[in-house]
Amino acid sequence: MLLIDASERLRERLGLPRIAWFDAVGSTLDVAHEMAEAGAPAGTLVLADTQTAGRGRMGRTWRSEPGAGAWITLIERPSDASGLDVLSLRIGLALAPVLDAFAPSPVRLKWPNDLYLERRKLAGILVEARWRDGAPEWLAIGVGINLRTPSNEPIAVGLGGHVEREALLEQVVPAIRAAAAQRGALTAAEREAFAARDLAVGRRCIEPARGTVLGIDASGGLVVDIGSETAVSRSGSLVFEEEGRGK
Repeated sequence: MLLIDASERLRERLGLPRIAWFDAVGSTLDVAHEMAEAGAPAGTLVLADTQTAGRGRMGRTWRSEPGAGAWITLIERPSDASGLDVLSLRIGLALAPVLDAFAPSPVRLKWPNDLYLERRKLAGILVEARWRDGAPEWLAIGVGINLRTPSNEPIAVGLGGHVEREALLEQVVPAIRAAAAQRGALTAAEREAFAARDLAVGRRCIEPARGTVLGIDASGGLVVDIGSETAVSRSGSLVFEEEGRGK
């Protein structure tokens, strides 16, 4: 069901061209792609009270509990591909200070697309592009933020029941749009800001390489000290050594 009255109120406050707000969908990403293909303009926002087939990186799926978080996808139409490789990191950098205002402790960042409170996952980002003639025709920027701690994810955490979803979105959506409008590689200031919140730096990892995490480079790669040299990974997932021992 499409919740028209609620979406119109939020649309006016955010100044967006359209909001499609559903009580339940399979995935807001899938709905956003369908809308973008039909011509939905940049700034169109899709959100749902629950997702029955939410999608994450590397084909992972999960069920988003009703009312437990902010499950959104934003459509953008960039003029070129500059900056797409670092967009998930850039969005994380934009969201972390916004979420600080709602969280009990500073929000941390984990390469390549997660936000954490202490050592538990608070939010995730997934950017999907559709291309035409070698250029991006649109982006679907998916963000999921836990308001309450999911019952089926022991390593996750929520902001807490005091946080109102619409108040959160009024801060989150402009931050995402501002990040998506930037171009080029990460600046020195952005890399410094990431380092200040980096959950991984100095920790041992086993994926995407085995060694000690040093940080990220300007192109968004994870830099790992593997002993005799450094390895730079631009894809994959970051798995810490202690997580591997627990498997």
